[in-house]
Amino acid sequence: MSFRPLDAKAPALLLRELKPLRDLLHSAEQLNRLQQLLDGQLQPAARPFCRLASWREGILLLIITDSQWATRLRYQERRLLRQLQGLAEFRGLQRILFKVQPTRTSLGCSIAPPQRSASARANLLESAEDIRDPRLKAALQRLAAHVQPDD
Repeated sequence: MSFRPLDAKAPALLLRELKPLRDLLHSAEQLNRLQQLLDGQLQPAARPFCRLASWREGILLLIITDSQWATRLRYQERRLLRQLQGLAEFRGLQRILFKVQPTRTSLGCSIAPPQRSASARANLLESAEDIRDPRLKAALQRLAAHVQPDD
């Protein structure tokens, strides 16, 4: 007895036939349509920073990837709310929530830590010797310990 694999179906056909996938595709298409409507109401400069996350029970949740734009959009919330309520798709909109969620690429720091020279280490240790406050003295000594020896 040999195993005969089932014939593969086209992804588009699967998306239309299977109910969970069909529902997921419908939700994605609906969110995409709502995003396009939202983009039409936003300033062109704000569009790359604002994504529609959900639209449920009269509450629109927007994910903002830049805190400065989140502040600007919060100031414009009333205007945006009125404009969106005028669209049939956003009928029943009562509130807009803004959530700041920076992208992963903006979280990483590309600036290298400052390099301390051997003379800086000597100055820190010398300063620590004359300090009476034990916490400040320990802090200066820790700073001096971060200096990498010259190769």
